[in-house]
Amino acid sequence: MDKKLEKFLQQKFQLYCQEEFITTDPIQIPHLFHQKQDIEIAGLLTSTIAWGKRKSIIKNAHQIMEIMDFSPYDFIIHGRLKDFEKATNFVHRTFNYLDLTYFFKALKKLYFGAESLEDYFLIKAEEPNTFHAIERFREKFLFEPDFRTQKHISSPAKNSAAKRLNMFLRWMVRDNPVDFGLWKKIPKEKLIIPLDVHSGRVARSLNLLQRKANDWKSAEFLTNELKKYDAKDPVKFDFALFGMGAFE
Repeated sequence: MDKKLEKFLQQKFQLYCQEEFITTDPIQIPHLFHQKQDIEIAGLLTSTIAWGKRKSIIKNAHQIMEIMDFSPYDFIIHGRLKDFEKATNFVHRTFNYLDLTYFFKALKKLYFGAESLEDYFLIKAEEPNTFHAIERFREKFLFEPDFRTQKHISSPAKNSAAKRLNMFLRWMVRDNPVDFGLWKKIPKEKLIIPLDVHSGRVARSLNLLQRKANDWKSAEFLTNELKKYDAKDPVKFDFALFGMGAFE
């Protein structure tokens, strides 16, 4: 283990894992809420559209909350098809009103089966990380497997880094000034780094990652490297890597 690198990563983590980070990040959208289910729904929908310019992500995620009258759980549970069709004019890059309406229907189905979305992401004791948990969630969520929305729920089995779902899991599981720590049944040491262009570039510059592709193999490898510096909470260094990539 490189002690100098460990100190550097810890310093950058502490620099960026502050409440001020929330005001610049899409995580500010679920932070609008206090009820567990509201936070879950806002978090999943916001993380799902988290690609592209951050200002656009935040603006469009806020629009989704407006569509749901800023009561996500009540809207999902009590909403009818005509309510869900309020999303008709929504679009964020390739995610449009058809996908958003599908999400509304799928979430309604999931919440009638469990009190919390956490139950669909549980990791079995013998499983090393989120790989199989995400695949099981996909199976439950995609009640129409051939529908266009499946491309917005990434599959580790297809070697996707599943950046947005792993980011959502980070938000729900980790407990700090930025993340929520709502989910207690998922060990944070089994989370996978939400690997994207920013964190990948910085990880390579620090020789934490050699592979060029930002795929599942790279995300898994990088997470295992970060475990050398914090075995119990490797994904906390997402703040360091992303922060340096986005702001420095």
